[in-house]
Amino acid sequence: MQIAYEGSDLVSFQNMSWWPSPKGGRRAQQVSKLFNQYHVDNLQLQACINEVCPRFLLGLLDAGKEDLQRQVRPEAWLSTGPSPSPGRLLLLCHVSGFYPKPVWVTWMRGEEEHQGTRRGDILPHADGTWYLQTSLVVEAREASGLSCRVRHSSLGGQDMVLYWEQHRPVGLVFLAVVVPLVLLAGLAFWLWKRWKSHWRPQCTGLPLERDPSSPGPGRP
Repeated sequence: MQIAYEGSDLVSFQNMSWWPSPKGGRRAQQVSKLFNQYHVDNLQLQACINEVCPRFLLGLLDAGKEDLQRQVRPEAWLSTGPSPSPGRLLLLCHVSGFYPKPVWVTWMRGEEEHQGTRRGDILPHADGTWYLQTSLVVEAREASGLSCRVRHSSLGGQDMVLYWEQHRPVGLVFLAVVVPLVLLAGLAFWLWKRWKSHWRPQCTGLPLERDPSSPGPGRP
């Protein structure tokens, strides 16, 4: 332990004794001589340095071990942003829900990092995890072969890779699912209407059956 005065070392504490700093001059010698007179206090200070402080630090480390060792895998997905100009695409790679904070995310072409990658700020979630977005502006015809690579300690050394060729805009997926369902529903309704009209009973022209209990013609 050391004590400084006006920006310079004054005295240091070692082995239950105070020692003057070589640069402290006469003042350092006087202070160390004064402090060395308090033997009981020096014994307590040495015990604090050797026993109390280490136990306190170990307790803090043990209490925070769960947070220090916490690992949460990220979720990642691709999307597009507003087109910056005709014929160009704004590609976005989203990485969310990861912990701890350090993460490496970049756009790749093959095995080479794309120099046009723009990395945003790492933003916190309410649950203590983190979110990051990286972007890339490219010509639409050059988007083929691009991928977003994510590297994080929770992935166990296995990078997460998302290929742009596998990406489909949400709107197209919605149309591909909903439109066929609407067409099938319309066809089923049309067939049901035809079946109902074809098998409807034809009641006109059929004689009505007489009730035997009712009096017939000429009967009183």
